[in-house]
Amino acid sequence: MALYAAAAAVLAGVESRQGSIKGLVYASSFQNVKQLYALVCETQRYSAVLDSVISSAGLLRAEKKLRPHLAKVLVYELLLGRGFRGGGGRWKPLLNRHQARLKAELARLKVHRGVSRNEDLLEVGCGLAQASQVPRFVRVNTLKTCSDDAIDYFKETRFYQGRASSLEDLRALKGKCFLLDPLLPELLVFPAQTDLHEHPLYQAGHLILQDKASCLPAMLLAPPPGSHVIDACAAPGNKTSHLAALLKNQGKIFAFDLDAKRLASMATLLARAGVSCCQLAEEDFLAVSPSDQRYRQVQYILLDPSCSGSGMLTRQLEEPGTGLPSKERLRALAGFQQRALCHALTFPSLQRLVYSTCSLCQEENEDVVQEALQQSSGTFRLAPVLPSWPHRGLNTFPGAEHCLRASPETTLTGGFFIAVLERVEVPSSVSQAEVSAPELRSSPSPAPKKKRRRRNAAAAPSMLPCT
Repeated sequence: MALYAAAAAVLAGVESRQGSIKGLVYASSFQNVKQLYALVCETQRYSAVLDSVISSAGLLRAEKKLRPHLAKVLVYELLLGRGFRGGGGRWKPLLNRHQARLKAELARLKVHRGVSRNEDLLEVGCGLAQASQVPRFVRVNTLKTCSDDAIDYFKETRFYQGRASSLEDLRALKGKCFLLDPLLPELLVFPAQTDLHEHPLYQAGHLILQDKASCLPAMLLAPPPGSHVIDACAAPGNKTSHLAALLKNQGKIFAFDLDAKRLASMATLLARAGVSCCQLAEEDFLAVSPSDQRYRQVQYILLDPSCSGSGMLTRQLEEPGTGLPSKERLRALAGFQQRALCHALTFPSLQRLVYSTCSLCQEENEDVVQEALQQSSGTFRLAPVLPSWPHRGLNTFPGAEHCLRASPETTLTGGFFIAVLERVEVPSSVSQAEVSAPELRSSPSPAPKKKRRRRNAAAAPSMLPCT
């Protein structure tokens, strides 16, 4: 019951331009922000459909104490959502009295528009219609379980499993069926409307709800266990938890973010995911000194800076009525992104960096990468990755085809951009042995090894895990 009231309040705030969905959700007192965010986004996505059904059924005329925004949330839950399986309180019997009429009006609307599926009621060609075609990607958190166990669990709960071989397989997903992603072995793919926020595996941290495109940065950075990694703009933390899983919690992740509230939510997420190799810092990455001895072994950096979000599937919900960002905002964002990328490339032991955004704008993507490469004076180059990936970088400079792009139309994911930069040669200040195995620098004799372990053990309490 509290969930529906909170969702109605957020909807009212969005429609009165008090803020974005995400901002209003985080400002609310409702504890499960992800559940609330998902419900509001889905309700807003079908807003016009729900208005039509509610009006045709005469719901607000019959129930004069029912407020419009709450009615919209409740009707979404009844017709398009969970069907009050999670409760409903005193609103469930009220809606049940009108259930037959509401369902009849929804069916009549489908007949009138000549469609058979709920998502087909969304406007063709709009961003929200594209979002409805993107499946639900679920990453198995290998810090807590393995893919086989997660798959077996879903099979035991009457889910049918297969393996995707094409985008058409993903588009055809429906019902209680899921597929194994052909690229990422730990990624499961469910139909678009699958809601797993209350699933026991998700609540226990065994599953991470993360779009496929968002999984690519950590996968392409590919730090081996024992590595030292910087996650430069880390919140909300899904990519950080993915890095920790790749490291098997062996090594160190230095995660920076300036937003204290997002950092606190991130700490909760990482604790639930079983991450113990990460040190969080409420700090501007641009203020982090590359010469600091704490980061002398950092060979991998993931940089996913603040961006316009123009590739986000829910952006039209977040900022209703807005189009592409203004040129002024793009210039400001690109300036920050360029400074952050150039700064990251100055870390002395850096060997590999992934730069990513959830933006579709060339100014934040290819232009930033091109400028950083020019400033690096040939020290770094774009690494050719995933040659079979269908959507490449814009042809704005030689080598830009090594960058990756993603979109609902071409990859059935959110809009995304990724560039992998690798060092052309080992810096003279760092020995080849140190670069190859920073965690194994020791003399062949047994005694120094033991001594080094004792020193590490004594220093360990200063590295606080994100719990």
